[in-house]
Amino acid sequence: MSGDFRGEYYQKVDAKARVSIPAVFRRALEAEDPATPEYPRPRVYMVYGGKRRQFVECYSRQGMDAVTAQILSMDMDSPDRAKAERDMIQRSVVVEVEPDGRVVLPPKVREKMGLTADDIARGAEAAFAGQGDRFEMYRRETFDAIAASEDDDEDDDLDPRARIGRHLKGR
Repeated sequence: MSGDFRGEYYQKVDAKARVSIPAVFRRALEAEDPATPEYPRPRVYMVYGGKRRQFVECYSRQGMDAVTAQILSMDMDSPDRAKAERDMIQRSVVVEVEPDGRVVLPPKVREKMGLTADDIARGAEAAFAGQGDRFEMYRRETFDAIAASEDDDEDDDLDPRARIGRHLKGR
């Protein structure tokens, strides 16, 4: 699974709860879900499970296949497997990307993001946050609040590459 979901993007959610997937993310979705007669358009797998999450986690077909394979490799009677199946497989929806690059946000996805009908009527925005092999989708205000709180990290002056080095030394 390659994934090329990088960067932050902000898109308006229209009155019909449609939002444009950032072009760079669409290219990654297309690359990891080639057109077939059955599915001529790329799909995005939106995971809205996880109680504490304030976002929807989005995968390409290949990305979701990899996550599913990891879950299915867990012990059948494991409580962790049951929770992963519930939060990652059951509580997900597959949405086709329209030719114009938009998707309609299903009700469960809007609910998870905290987008109400009033928010949408007022011109709400979605924040797309690349995570490498997937991307997260937030209500813009939620994403901004989380980003602001993360800016208060005590060791935030640590070089990002140093963090990676710390992790690699532990291997």
